[in-house]
Amino acid sequence: MAYNFPIALRGSPGSPYTRKMLSVLRYRHIAYRYLIRPHGPVEGYPSPKVELLPTFYLPGADGQLEAVVDSTPIIRRLERDVAGRSILPPDPVLGFIDEMLEDFGDEWLAKAMFHYRWAFDADVAQAAQVLPRWINVTWADDFIERQGAMFSRRQIDRLYVVGSNATTGKIIEANYEAFLDTFSVHLSRHPFLMGGRPGASDFGFFGQLTQLTHVDPTPSALTLARSPRVYAWVDVMEDLSGHDAREEDWLTRETLPDTLKALLALFGRVYLPLLIANAAAIDRGQKQLETEIDGARWVQDTNPYQAKCLLTLRRSFGDLAEGDRAAVTALLEETGCGALLRA
Repeated sequence: MAYNFPIALRGSPGSPYTRKMLSVLRYRHIAYRYLIRPHGPVEGYPSPKVELLPTFYLPGADGQLEAVVDSTPIIRRLERDVAGRSILPPDPVLGFIDEMLEDFGDEWLAKAMFHYRWAFDADVAQAAQVLPRWINVTWADDFIERQGAMFSRRQIDRLYVVGSNATTGKIIEANYEAFLDTFSVHLSRHPFLMGGRPGASDFGFFGQLTQLTHVDPTPSALTLARSPRVYAWVDVMEDLSGHDAREEDWLTRETLPDTLKALLALFGRVYLPLLIANAAAIDRGQKQLETEIDGARWVQDTNPYQAKCLLTLRRSFGDLAEGDRAAVTALLEETGCGALLRA
């Protein structure tokens, strides 16, 4: 499929997925045109069916531009269509682990990002001042005040979407700290999740962490105090255009370190129970799910997209060759993630 470079995309500095994809484009040396438009249509470009950031404008089957959203499939489309500096590991076993951890970043770390931004007074106050100015820095201060208050109220009222509530808030905070501790140990031995070069999972972690470490004051102070290594890694990930992409720098199934297995164990402990309970509740036609995470009660509205995430991971597992499936199964059982493969 023929692309016209630079690729155009619409996004915002406050969008973790925009930051994720900008970093992907820089690392992969894909020329892009970044349109900072948090809301609404962009003149000269088609509108997406669903308003999500980032929105990419890519050629459709008829050659005309179409508006495309959802970072994970966009990454895989660009891998197929634009050669060089891949972020998908060539070892199928590691590739599946990379896909799991990308989903962990996109969906579980997103809960921490949304929770910290909209559940703490200092973070709400900063967001109300900064986020509207990302739309238009020249707006008058009184207009900013009204816009900030309106946007903040809307986002606070939507905390239920990511599962942040009076029951789950402390679980989210405790598990963000557990994530920092676990990831920090891995980074003390490997510069990226996937070894000496980044995989899609690195960019998934990075996107959410841009906000948690460098935008919102409460998690930023927490991260810097608890894991300056993770804080610094986010700065490094911002622009990897100069990083070498050598094939020998990938981890393999034979070199999978215990530090990466520890992150998989965290996936199995805190995110997997939610994925399974969510899918089961949707299958039963329920609008709310209830499960247990780390021995504590978790209650939230069901999330159809996360049911799709679970289905996608199971399909990816089914697409593996028999020997690769056996290796993945053994690894998931070892790390407490075996339920991912069971209905």
